[in-house]
Amino acid sequence: MSESLPIALVELRLDDVLDEVKSRVRRGEDALQVLEDCRRGMTIVGDRFQKGEYFLAELMLSAEIFKKAVTILDPHLDKARSSKPTGKVVLATLKGDVHDLGKNILVTLFKAQGFEVYDLGVDVEPAVIVEKVKEVRPDFVGFSTLITTAFGHMKEAAEMKRVTRILEHLKLLIGGAVTTPMVKDYVGADFQTLDAVEGLRYCVAVIEGK
Repeated sequence: MSESLPIALVELRLDDVLDEVKSRVRRGEDALQVLEDCRRGMTIVGDRFQKGEYFLAELMLSAEIFKKAVTILDPHLDKARSSKPTGKVVLATLKGDVHDLGKNILVTLFKAQGFEVYDLGVDVEPAVIVEKVKEVRPDFVGFSTLITTAFGHMKEAAEMKRVTRILEHLKLLIGGAVTTPMVKDYVGADFQTLDAVEGLRYCVAVIEGK
């Protein structure tokens, strides 16, 4: 575990982040550990954003740095993945919200853990979620948001479990800085978190408990 990598990411030092990621990969270090160090940096950035110490510009820049680091790590993460998918997950940011930082981190973590991931992007209509669920029959569906106006669309999409009457084992996750346990109950989700790793652990536990 490195402290310099998350600190460099928090301080938005692009060259230092990429140099350390490349260096550690060349030395044969575990790509999952390097990814975890990057994620720790993003968690600190998110905390500072919530406290008003960082603004949207810093949040977006950190997201771009994280994406570039993941691009370097991806080929090495592939080697660590099981040939058999751990499970299937559909992820999206719903209609009216174009924020994708948390979702993108979760996409990377799920892929690194061996999940088959279907990332539908941002500003997604609830009907699109329903059709994708019918098509790929996932184990999990995850919604991420940073704005409260997306709650209604999340609830609408959550109705798919009742309307489609498929996949009784399907678990619905929600996350993002504005979500709370009360929002989870309102939406009808099975799990809510502010931490991408916690979301991943929940899904792994569900899969292992089958």
